[in-house]
Amino acid sequence: MEEGNHSEVTEFILSGLTDRPELQVPLFVFFLLIYVVTLVGNGGMIFLIIIDPRLHTPMYFFLVNLSFCDLCYSTAVALKMLQNFLAKTKSISYTACAVQLYLCYLFQDVECLLLAVMAYDRYVAICNPLLYTVTISRRLCILLVAGVYAVSLADATTYIYYIFQLSFCRSNIINHFFCDTPPLLALSCSDTRISEIVMFASMCYIIASSVVIILLSYVYIISTILRIRSAEGWRKAFSTCACHLITVGMFYGTLLFMYFRPTSSYSMDTDKITSVFYTLVIPMLNPLIYSLRNMEVKGALRKAMNKLRRIS
Repeated sequence: MEEGNHSEVTEFILSGLTDRPELQVPLFVFFLLIYVVTLVGNGGMIFLIIIDPRLHTPMYFFLVNLSFCDLCYSTAVALKMLQNFLAKTKSISYTACAVQLYLCYLFQDVECLLLAVMAYDRYVAICNPLLYTVTISRRLCILLVAGVYAVSLADATTYIYYIFQLSFCRSNIINHFFCDTPPLLALSCSDTRISEIVMFASMCYIIASSVVIILLSYVYIISTILRIRSAEGWRKAFSTCACHLITVGMFYGTLLFMYFRPTSSYSMDTDKITSVFYTLVIPMLNPLIYSLRNMEVKGALRKAMNKLRRIS
């Protein structure tokens, strides 16, 4: 690998979703609405869980962190994207590009691992309900979330180190709407093989370990549910897992399509659309899924709205 001092490139140009001028303002409005819904949804979820004592349980502690993750993940991409829709020159400095990619990869890791932790939480709640409060203690919740962030920080730091040790001298035009790995590697004039191996191993470790934990948790959950005789028991068990399963399906389905599809089917246009989904759309949908399908969250929202009416 070349030791690059990065003097060749001081800034990059983001090509964006489209180069058609007449679409820039409509797309700005559309993605601004998505981002506002993301802010309100995730911020509102965090606020509700903090102010309502009934939601001070392990499940909602993990959900607060998921909402915080989605908020940061979306913000890392959306702010620069929205700015570039209205800018004449869609430039991003070398440092800002590195920071953006670092934050995106960091919170992608955090979301992967948090969903695995939440699957374990659901496993204990359904398979060992009498021991739930003892097993999933406050201390364990804090340790699990701290572990998620520690592993994600270490992984993202390694990932970014190997990306930005490369020299970029072929061009400074990134064929994407944010600083992502494939278009950056395409600009490198260094040997990228070692970087690609390290990054692929890092990505596989996070995704594979998370998927294994989720699958094992749901194997035990399903086997426990099948032993429940009452229809009410089935309904409660499935309602406990439904939101998490929908979130897992959307997030991992998109990631697996993004990173593990055949090279022959790779298309930058497809890559951009997929990236929009997992960086902007999923963070918007997650709080809606948990609020619309969760009676406790809807109850907390009604309680908060009633308080606001009394105050006004």
